[in-house]
Amino acid sequence: MSIASLAAVLPVDGRQSPTALAVARGTTRLLHSLGFSVVSELALASGRRADLVALSTTGAIWIVEIKSSIADFRADQKWMDYRLHCDRLFFATTLDVPCDIFPPDTGLIVADAFGASVHCEAPEHRLHAGTRRSMLLAFAHAAALRLSALADPEGANGMEF
Repeated sequence: MSIASLAAVLPVDGRQSPTALAVARGTTRLLHSLGFSVVSELALASGRRADLVALSTTGAIWIVEIKSSIADFRADQKWMDYRLHCDRLFFATTLDVPCDIFPPDTGLIVADAFGASVHCEAPEHRLHAGTRRSMLLAFAHAAALRLSALADPEGANGMEF
């Protein structure tokens, strides 16, 4: 099955607004162009769920938190926990959201449904080895379960992925 046909059969999560889905799509395209693999809605050891987790070929882990509006950003203060699970933390948003509301110690990606660009690079804060291992395993486990669910939708039976 091709990547394009996989995307066509993936179920829509339902928790995201159309704007957030468009930002996620464009941001994922950008991350792919930079050589990253991406898993969306990845459960973290802290119990939080990261919008996008990107893994480079060198093992670098980036988390991208999507904010579709000023209200979305102001209502969510849990993003600070994500820094403990990645080498770089980014926000991704639309052109309609002012860039100056985002913290200066995070990166910023501006996106639409068709693509994205890095507006501000995120500072690097390397993960501890144990946390990196935990994130790599979570990433691999989620990706493998999602692929298996595509091949056998009834075989996953309520598994979290």
